[in-house]
Amino acid sequence: MEAVLTHLRGAIERGTYAIGDKLPSEAELCRTLEVSRPVLREALRALQTMGLTVAKTGKGTFVIANTVEDPTFGDYAASDLMEVRRHVEIPVAGYAALRRTPENLDHLAHLLDRMERETDTTAWVAMDTLFHLAVAEAAQNPVFRRVIEEIRDALARQSAFLTELGGRREQSNREHRAIVEALTDGSEADAVAAMSHHLDRVETTLTDIVRTPGTSTPDPHRQ
Repeated sequence: MEAVLTHLRGAIERGTYAIGDKLPSEAELCRTLEVSRPVLREALRALQTMGLTVAKTGKGTFVIANTVEDPTFGDYAASDLMEVRRHVEIPVAGYAALRRTPENLDHLAHLLDRMERETDTTAWVAMDTLFHLAVAEAAQNPVFRRVIEEIRDALARQSAFLTELGGRREQSNREHRAIVEALTDGSEADAVAAMSHHLDRVETTLTDIVRTPGTSTPDPHRQ
């Protein structure tokens, strides 16, 4: 999928497909690129997320921009989503460290164990959003949960995007483990630091994908 995305994104950025142009049909692209339709559709979805194309029902996929600026996840731009996540999820982690119950910790530990064993990307992404919702629940404030519920679809889309194009899954599991350990210890400072680090890495990976056609640049922090 990354190879297909690299090819199509490059063609758009070079002007092979100009703004306003319609991309070849899925059948034609599959033949030309020698890939299956599911792989092609993943790449086309990524182009839309990056803001380069738009799909019009019954008409096809059209180019609407030739540079990637601010990806969109569902109803929200990536920059808006990250701004809100920092202002909400970081303090929420601190509150959760002080207020979590044994049941909250059990739930988080169970989710984390399942995520570390999961190999299916779609299932992992679903649990990723559940993890962040569970941290909000541990803060014992229903408003925090409502906020995360509101952006849950965007979180899932962002998670899938970063997992497929940035190889974030294993790294994210480690960062989630650090968050759960801080909550277990009841350390507000450690929980805030762990969530801050997690969101830093999310933003760095997102920036790398946007900056580098088709894939993320090597990250010295990743092992």
